Amino acid sequence: MDISLPLDHHLHSRCRFAYISTKSNGSSLWLKREKKQYNTFYAVKFSSIDQVLLARPPRPVPKTETKKNFPEYTQVGNSGSICGQVEKLVLHKKYREALELFEILECEVGFELDSSTYDALISACIGLKSIRGVKRVFGWILDSGFELDLYMKNRVLLMHVKCGMMIDARMLFDDLPERNIVSWNIIISGLVESGDYLGAFRLFLEMWEEFDNLGSRTFAIMIRASAGLELISPGMQLHSCALKLGLCDNVYVSCALIDMYSKCGRIDDGRIVFDMMHEKSTVGWNSIIAGYALHGYSEEALNLYNAMQNSGVKMDHFTFSIIIKIYTRLASLEHGKQSHAGLVRHGFGLDMVANTALVDFYCKWGRIEDARNIFNNMPQKNVLSWNALIAGYGNHGRGIEAIELFDHMVSAGMVPNHVTFLAVLGACSYSGLSDRGWDLFKSMGRDYNVKPRAMHYACMIELLGREGLLDEAFALIRDAPFKPTVNMWAALLTACRVHTNFSLGKLAAEKLYGMEPEKLSNYIILLNIYNCSGKLEEAAAVVHTLKRKSLRILPACTWIEIKKKSHIFYSGDKGHVQTKEIYEMLDELTLELLAHDYVMDESSLLPDVEEHEERLRHFHSEKLAICFGLINTPDSTALQLVQSHRICNDCHNWTKMVSSVTKRRITVRDGSRFHHFGNGNCSCGDYW
Repeated sequence: MDISLPLDHHLHSRCRFAYISTKSNGSSLWLKREKKQYNTFYAVKFSSIDQVLLARPPRPVPKTETKKNFPEYTQVGNSGSICGQVEKLVLHKKYREALELFEILECEVGFELDSSTYDALISACIGLKSIRGVKRVFGWILDSGFELDLYMKNRVLLMHVKCGMMIDARMLFDDLPERNIVSWNIIISGLVESGDYLGAFRLFLEMWEEFDNLGSRTFAIMIRASAGLELISPGMQLHSCALKLGLCDNVYVSCALIDMYSKCGRIDDGRIVFDMMHEKSTVGWNSIIAGYALHGYSEEALNLYNAMQNSGVKMDHFTFSIIIKIYTRLASLEHGKQSHAGLVRHGFGLDMVANTALVDFYCKWGRIEDARNIFNNMPQKNVLSWNALIAGYGNHGRGIEAIELFDHMVSAGMVPNHVTFLAVLGACSYSGLSDRGWDLFKSMGRDYNVKPRAMHYACMIELLGREGLLDEAFALIRDAPFKPTVNMWAALLTACRVHTNFSLGKLAAEKLYGMEPEKLSNYIILLNIYNCSGKLEEAAAVVHTLKRKSLRILPACTWIEIKKKSHIFYSGDKGHVQTKEIYEMLDELTLELLAHDYVMDESSLLPDVEEHEERLRHFHSEKLAICFGLINTPDSTALQLVQSHRICNDCHNWTKMVSSVTKRRITVRDGSRFHHFGNGNCSCGDYW
């Protein structure tokens, strides 16, 4: 079988256990050790790997209160009772209590555990992902001299893999005197889970030489490895082999194939695999729906979701998480709320994955308080949950709350990652919290071992730009330890737009033009830069390029949801059934605003729309959508809009004044960020 991968066996040479020598005797980790050998354990000089694997904390001295908690189990001779209780606790998934009870056994002498108790303790370690528990249990096995059969050796191997101890696991695997397909699957699956896809392929090829018939689980694991590499060639070869071996009817293989084709950009092939499944399971439906959602085919994903409902297949928390993300993208508040209700109705109201998706959904729909309530009621939170809410506060211009949440996250023992810092630095940037932003930026590598990436630099460039420190922002780009990215130049360009710096803006626009020559908005930006700075010949050259390539920017559009129905407006749109009332309202509002010193902004520095859109400035899509909302909602109702492009200066000023005159709260989610308008102000601080 030709995998077509650069498999360099020298990159991943097998590690072997060092043998532990006490005087003239030695023994493998898997072999029985005498008590006297273990007693000299800490007196011998070991290799660092041996210390990692075998060193375990000294046995705790039993406390009086501990015996009070478990009086019936602390007497010598009650080992059977303790073992039975440990197994019972694990059966009821009370893993922490089981390991605490195991400490009593560690404090006593002469107790012997049987295979079922060790099996239960291994399950407890896996359930808690406790590295300390792994070392304690494995150390007890070695100390007791318990003879492990192949099943138990595989369980010990699985325990190390599931707890992320892959170096130790690989050593245990290499030192196994006997290995079956389960052993190979465990270690290969661990490599895939840890992201070592090439290492998984190397072991897979060795496994293929040892076994003639590989099972469906092996192929499902390796297809996932292909998906991780995002390489279609090995995935298709595995698909071909699975067909020849008659394994494609297996639901796990089929689901892995759907996921692989989706992640490799071949969603149509994934759909063929799905359609050929004899038994379409929940995982199969989730895989194909997620595949379409991944590539932006929201309508197709929703159609499949409806088909899944009609098929009678049970939906799980992943189903609802995917659908909520789709509604987040489509900006459909009512449908998202219906999915939220369905999530609760199906018994997944406390699921961490689904609730994280809900936090993200409500944040992106401007319902930050609803997002916070969901977050506060989550029984368990991971770093993704914290990141979603921190980013939500930041995007809504509530930087102080975002920083407070970050501090709370750290004090709760959660370790921030690069996404966390992206969210909190973005919050500092949006809210102008420059001092705290710089402190956090410097603390990334110093305190949290997180290396700043290009997006973190972009946040800092935007932060400097907000303060008008354009030279310092440009210096940060110039001195970055990597090649400046599109986002870094775009952040500088935004600063140049706000502070009307033509020369530096021209440089940033030309850099963007060179890095993304096929992106239409870069042509428009560069054209307006040249026009504003009097570079007419250069502007004409850009126009000529646009005509030669037959490029035209998509018209700006805004949509607003009223009474569970979405209404879309384009600039100068006259196709709506209420067009007459909308334009009458727009004229009345404009006259009223003129009486309050409103002046139309005629500047056109760096807009995201072309000249035709600028001529329709008075009839921009967001103005029409706001007027429609004012007509069709009570006076106390807040308006929520979604804008396809970045809102222009004139519409921004116009909306601020409308919020003051009408006493309405207006939220606009444009192509840049959220704008919360109220009482004549905007949450962005006029910087976007």
